[in-house]
Amino acid sequence: MSGTDRDRFDGTPPAVGDDDGDRFGFDETTNYVDRLLGQTVPQALARRAVVASIETDRDRYRPGDPVEITIEFQNRLPLPVSIRTPGQQLWTWTFDGAPEASDELRYLRDRPGRLDFRARERKRVHRRWDGLVERSAERRWVEPEPGEHELAVYVALEGPPRPEARTTVRIE
Repeated sequence: MSGTDRDRFDGTPPAVGDDDGDRFGFDETTNYVDRLLGQTVPQALARRAVVASIETDRDRYRPGDPVEITIEFQNRLPLPVSIRTPGQQLWTWTFDGAPEASDELRYLRDRPGRLDFRARERKRVHRRWDGLVERSAERRWVEPEPGEHELAVYVALEGPPRPEARTTVRIE
């Protein structure tokens, strides 16, 4: 996976010619009335109202095979909600607990972010992960060991409750 692909997956701007969407990976138009109403919903309720899901195109892969991933966040309430995140990263994914399949530390602005949803809105992102894991100490990308591995996605909040989902894939 190139650095550009890895960076995009966490909500940073997509590369030119990539999926159309806003800087967080979602194709959306701002509705200022919904945004304002969503901010009136208490954070505890907003966190529970949004659910996450993650799916892959297959259950089994050979080492280094690309993995097509579909991520979705859905607001289950019939009113808009807004989830405040502690940093600019709104959501992220992990491979066996390693953020964006890397053990490298990421530095993002400490300024709070916000993930807005319209009533019953679904936000969906399709991405391709090249199946490699970064080992920053060795400065290289490696194929994961054969066996069961976990892919997870979550809204970038500190601790539960937070919208999150998990799935497993098998590397053979």
